[in-house]
Amino acid sequence: MNELNVSVILPNFNGEELLKKNLLHLLAAKENGKNHIKEIIIVDDGSWDGSVKFLKASFPEVKTIVHRINRGFSAAVNTGARASKGELILLINSDVLPEKDFLENVIPHFSDSKIFAVSLHEKGYGAAIGGFADGYITLAQAPETKDSRESFYVSGGSGVFRRKIWMELTGMDEKLLSPFYWEDIDICFRAAKRGYKLLWEPKGFVTHKHESTISKLSKEYVARVRERNQLLMIWKNITSARLTSKHIAGLFKRIIKHPGYLRIVFMAAGRFGIAMAKRRREMKEAKISDEAIFARF
Repeated sequence: MNELNVSVILPNFNGEELLKKNLLHLLAAKENGKNHIKEIIIVDDGSWDGSVKFLKASFPEVKTIVHRINRGFSAAVNTGARASKGELILLINSDVLPEKDFLENVIPHFSDSKIFAVSLHEKGYGAAIGGFADGYITLAQAPETKDSRESFYVSGGSGVFRRKIWMELTGMDEKLLSPFYWEDIDICFRAAKRGYKLLWEPKGFVTHKHESTISKLSKEYVARVRERNQLLMIWKNITSARLTSKHIAGLFKRIIKHPGYLRIVFMAAGRFGIAMAKRRREMKEAKISDEAIFARF
């Protein structure tokens, strides 16, 4: 296999303090040639703090791309991916600290051309597990293991993706799922249904400090966006007639038990037309059934 290089993409929104604390860890990892990091791209998503000024003054070796307005996580990541030059793209949040050798055991997985993405090992968490219950996609974490294993999705905050397949999938779905949540699950599910593989690598150590700027937003607002995007992801991607029927039944059951959930449904309904248009593409291009994907976990 020819040597694969990595473009690091780090989205930033008012994260000056996090960059000051954590960017040096990423630069130290870049110095390790076995990580094959070609470039570091920071996409500033409309910050109004001193992030851009700080980056240009203190880290001129980092490529900084600036969005004039805040466009959301997916848009920032997609901008970075389009500008990247590596065969692989590492998505990492500003509150994730990599070990100096964190990619040494990750890159070899990509010798298999069917590997789309490999999730790094956030200490305390194993591979992602996906299921389908009561008409909804369920998520869980497997126990940590010593060996790599299949993962339901690869985190958009600490994962490595093959750029060529990323572009085939047209990147994260910023039109449907902005500003945040479920976008990494969406792109991974789409990749899996096209026959690509997703892994979790136990030796790809990173530490997630959970200090992201999203934690500064209203918890109620964040929860509503998360639930809305769960619905949109299902409407777009679950194309099995049997599972779709289960979802419709589960949706009505949830509304009856929790009338306040109607607000989430109305929020999602505003993007229903977009979801249906994208659903048609998924039905046309998918090679593997929803049931087969969930059966793996």
